[in-house]
Amino acid sequence: MTVPLSVAMDGPRRPSQIGAAVLAGADARRCAAVVREHARTFYIASWLLPAEKRRAAYALYAFCRVADDLVDRAQGRFGRAPSPAEVARQLGEYERALDLTLAAAPGTGARALTADRLPAAAAPHAAVFRELRAVLDRYGVPEPVLRELLDGVARDLQPARYAAWPELVQYCEGVASSVGEMCTYVFGVTAAPAAAPGAPADRQAERTPEARTREARTRALRYARTLGVAMQLTNILRDVGEDARRGRCYLPDDALAAFDLTREDILGNQALGDDERWRPFMAYMVGRARALYEAAAPGIGLLAPDARRCASACATGYAGILGAIERCGYDTVSQRAHLSPARRAGVLWQAWRYRAPVPGDVCAGDGPRLRWDAALGPTAGAPLPAPSTDHVRLA
Repeated sequence: MTVPLSVAMDGPRRPSQIGAAVLAGADARRCAAVVREHARTFYIASWLLPAEKRRAAYALYAFCRVADDLVDRAQGRFGRAPSPAEVARQLGEYERALDLTLAAAPGTGARALTADRLPAAAAPHAAVFRELRAVLDRYGVPEPVLRELLDGVARDLQPARYAAWPELVQYCEGVASSVGEMCTYVFGVTAAPAAAPGAPADRQAERTPEARTREARTRALRYARTLGVAMQLTNILRDVGEDARRGRCYLPDDALAAFDLTREDILGNQALGDDERWRPFMAYMVGRARALYEAAAPGIGLLAPDARRCASACATGYAGILGAIERCGYDTVSQRAHLSPARRAGVLWQAWRYRAPVPGDVCAGDGPRLRWDAALGPTAGAPLPAPSTDHVRLA
């Protein structure tokens, strides 16, 4: 059995034996290898980032991916499946390693986060935690969103059943919107305009550069979290058959019922792709995913200029999977839709040509506004919730 790189063991290695700079370089290469193995779209898009931001993004992805792999092992993806209780124990040790990472003083990761100081399940991934500590030092990714990710992947230790769309959104936020929020801190934002045209003088004075940056980040995080829901929904639509063979169905019961389908149809019918009910259901879900991508798109213009092309490539690449689903006749039960190398090259070309909107155009609103959640949005002038606890309300 070939063990995935992201769950393979590090060799014994201590900073006392290797120079700190050499160790840091090896840690960065380890995280890059995890991304290269598991995330083709993101790995290609990441080359549109400056080197420092690319390295930080790799560390965040590796932290998230290793946690996800720990849970996937309970579903037998990498050979013999340990019990859910055993995986829960390992995930708990992984979170304790996060505790140690958060507690380490800035700049001390190489000394404080060696394999022999981490819990057993996290020790093979000491390189990931050292890189994560460096990201926290430089970019200030908040603790709650890191824990949100771990809570999200832990939900896969339980049977997957979502009665309605809001429940599925909550799951998508935990495992994907959290990642979008982390990346937004690394990518950086462009400050909002000093004041809207015609604003009172005292209002202009209140908007210091720091306040404008906070305002832009609040909005950028909302868009990033919406993009995370779109991307995770794309994953779910792409992997229907693969998930069903592992006894899992993430599609919400209410949406299935609207097309006279049930969860049992998904789990027990490998010929479902030929069912006359399946195509209109999938067309509906693909449309919903596209609406999310469109709602999230203005947030790219809020990011720092040197990160916009990468974010655009990620969004465009993942949205392109929806087109691949359509081209295979919506049959993601018996096959897995993917982008061809030529289409991936087209994604990069489109991202390279990305041009941000005129400054101020995307800063005027409070964030993504979707037709089906308009009635649930905040009232005009109401304060925005804290980014890490805000949720996309799509019901």
